[in-house]
Amino acid sequence: QVQLVESGGGLVQAGGSLRLSCAASGRTFSSCVMGWFRQGPGKEREFVATISRGGGTTSYADAVKGRFTISRDNAKNMVYLQMNSLKPEDTAVYYCAADTVRLRVSRNRADYDAWGQGTQVTVSS
Repeated sequence: QVQLVESGGGLVQAGGSLRLSCAASGRTFSSCVMGWFRQGPGKEREFVATISRGGGTTSYADAVKGRFTISRDNAKNMVYLQMNSLKPEDTAVYYCAADTVRLRVSRNRADYDAWGQGTQVTVSS
């Protein structure tokens, strides 16, 4: 099992930037596909970004493509989400997730079997 702890959320004005971090522990981090999801007020939890085990493959939701960047540091057991040009519609609780089973990146939240507690991101207009 892997344990995940997110940090870095907060309040930012539209157009600003935030960097979310996710610290992993409990098993070999480099064997996990990692993802970021978010859940806005009254909405379903949705895919944001995913990164392969070695970091060579990434995929993004259309809503964040070109503004957000996912990365990982396997030596530090960390995954990051750099968020630029933030918009009020990016307001949500952001969750880090790990897929400890499959080998390929996935946008499907059902494929992820470990989740962090979430960190709040609020973007004011």
